[in-house]
Amino acid sequence: MNLLIEESPLQVLPSLAMQVGLNEAIVLQQLHFRALISTNVRDGHKWVYKTYEEWKNEEFPFWSVDTIKRAIRRLEDKGYIIATSSYNRMKMDKTKWYRIDYAKLQLLTASTEQSAPSTIATSDQEDMQIAPSTEGEMPLAITKENKSIKKDIVEHDLDVVSVIDYLNDKTSKQFKASSKATARFVTARFHEGYTVADCKKVIDTKVKHWLGDPHWQKYLRPSTLFNATKFENYLEEARGSDLPTSRPPKPFELDFSKGEA
Repeated sequence: MNLLIEESPLQVLPSLAMQVGLNEAIVLQQLHFRALISTNVRDGHKWVYKTYEEWKNEEFPFWSVDTIKRAIRRLEDKGYIIATSSYNRMKMDKTKWYRIDYAKLQLLTASTEQSAPSTIATSDQEDMQIAPSTEGEMPLAITKENKSIKKDIVEHDLDVVSVIDYLNDKTSKQFKASSKATARFVTARFHEGYTVADCKKVIDTKVKHWLGDPHWQKYLRPSTLFNATKFENYLEEARGSDLPTSRPPKPFELDFSKGEA
């Protein structure tokens, strides 16, 4: 099986991911795309009608249902997604209808300087066509690589988002990858040659040690975990916890049956 791109890929803008989180940005982008082609129009808006299981099976098979629920609920809480079940014919049907609050999202995107053209691939043989949104300025979800974004910058920004999102998921906190202070700690470790996996390993280890402790759990934060003077020690501690353990011999535990003395 070829894992390189031979199908329409999902797209996410690093600037959006830095603002709302990587998972949330992917959900927003795909919701935007589905809304554009939706025929479910209510009160002058296009809606997307899906259960959480349908989101998983049809859109995000690489995520668990719980991950999808968390991402959608965060977007609802922040007001970027409007969700309702009031359009269902049966009151017992609690499946939600979703749409993006483009006015709310526009207030967020207005603070960023990045803008990218919207493109959609209609087939492998057809030329790329510009397809502007009728309600917002987000590019369509199914698209080819935006060549105006440098690959190394994209990967770097998404790595920071990945680490901070992982920390938030493990600690139920809401650190923002868009915060310069937060991103600076993670970026500095990347510049030293450490990887996303190294950062997640440190998070896992310190969450195990500190999360249940009222005093220490406050230190589950980027400024502590990715501190220049502490990160290496935390990582070595994490690596040490992965080593198999064996019972050390007791003092003076001798096997006299073999003639030892």
